[in-house]
Amino acid sequence: FELQIMRQLEHCNIVRLRYFFFSSGDKRDEVYLNLVLEFVPETVHRVSRHYSKSKQIIPLIYIKLYMYQLFRSLAYIHSHGICHRDIKPQNLLLDPESAILKLCDFGSAKVLTRGEPNVSYICSRYYRAPELIFGATDYTSDIDVWSAGCVLAELLLGQPIFPGNSGVDQLVEIIKILGTPTREQIREMNPNYTDFKFPQVKAHPWHKVFRPRVPAEAISLVSQLLEYIPSKRLNPLEACAHAFFGELREPGVRLPSGRDLPQLFNFSRQELSLKPSLAAVLIPPHLSSADGGLGARASNSVSAHAAPP
Repeated sequence: FELQIMRQLEHCNIVRLRYFFFSSGDKRDEVYLNLVLEFVPETVHRVSRHYSKSKQIIPLIYIKLYMYQLFRSLAYIHSHGICHRDIKPQNLLLDPESAILKLCDFGSAKVLTRGEPNVSYICSRYYRAPELIFGATDYTSDIDVWSAGCVLAELLLGQPIFPGNSGVDQLVEIIKILGTPTREQIREMNPNYTDFKFPQVKAHPWHKVFRPRVPAEAISLVSQLLEYIPSKRLNPLEACAHAFFGELREPGVRLPSGRDLPQLFNFSRQELSLKPSLAAVLIPPHLSSADGGLGARASNSVSAHAAPP
């Protein structure tokens, strides 16, 4: 599946497959598939660890850039019916110079088909959506959105928001913040669990979860991603259009190094297909063409050196 999926993906925020070949293993019938990918030097995980070791938080402009590009990559794969199923900081590659982010590791990815069951034991701990912890097999690509919400919360906090060594541990951590799920919320996650008894815990206010300096827009975005009911979570394009990313759409914004921002607005029609009405918000007025083209001019207007080689 990984090779099939990688061969059909072409997007500035997805790691590029350069080449693949087969090799034989030690045993007679063993055959290995080898994927050769473009080189991207860093990961969000390593960058984030570097900051937390020195008791610092990643500057907000970088959090905005990383998360925005993650949502763009999700909008693209979801528009192709593909769910990544393992979104975590280790799978977000980074070029620190240009601040370009690329989603990698499609080893767990799957084209989800309504009515076809899927395994629930996927996705790395800390980033697993509650419906997966509840053992749902008819989940949707909304599980990627939950994981992205966990990544955003982690970048803002400097540590994982829902740590836990087991599904039960993680559910306890989720309940501590979101409160006990109602019967309706449990039914939406997995109808087989509605008779399960949970201790009644009140939701913890989001603004108390984060340090005082975290902007209200960031907290608003997290709260709209980390929703029990999967269909209530923002879709990735709606997330890109959120006010938290408004600064990226302003003219003249640059990286702290003085370099131009990476390509952010070269949306294709395929990408916008999840929510075409958002084009007006997603493509800033100073970049949209006079005839209303979908970012055709936008892709030429951003910095030349921001595009990957």
